[in-house]
Amino acid sequence: MKCVYCGHVGSRVVDSRQSEDGSSIRRRRECEKCFRRFTTFEKADTVPLMVIKKDKTRQLFDADKLRAGIIKACEKRPVSRQKIDEVVDEIERRAYRETEQEITSKAIGEMVMESLRKLDEVAYVRFACVYHQFRDLQTFVDELGRLISENQGNADDEVR
Repeated sequence: MKCVYCGHVGSRVVDSRQSEDGSSIRRRRECEKCFRRFTTFEKADTVPLMVIKKDKTRQLFDADKLRAGIIKACEKRPVSRQKIDEVVDEIERRAYRETEQEITSKAIGEMVMESLRKLDEVAYVRFACVYHQFRDLQTFVDELGRLISENQGNADDEVR
């Protein structure tokens, strides 16, 4: 493994641990030349997942692109980076688990909206505005009304 500090290709593993979700191995390494430590993650190689876009083109699934969209929706909200990473990891696992190498961007968008609805309602509305490409105020108000109704229904269920 190449040292991130000096570029030397020799390093030794100091510590190995399984990640919390069990999907990767976290390794602490020490460079044999500069003796600085750095962390690497080892993940099983998977069959690439293709995303079918609205225009029917296909592109590789990109967790970083997904993370960037969720971060934008959660901007200035009380949502930790750890929570965002958990949402991204869960969506990625679901996408690989529920499909046979291809998934529509619509299915991914629905997974994001479902997760954001549970995580932060404002982030959910922000994402929904972009995802649904609301053309006018009435469409936006209708979506807010649906969200409020669902919340009132959930509150009524909790009272019972």
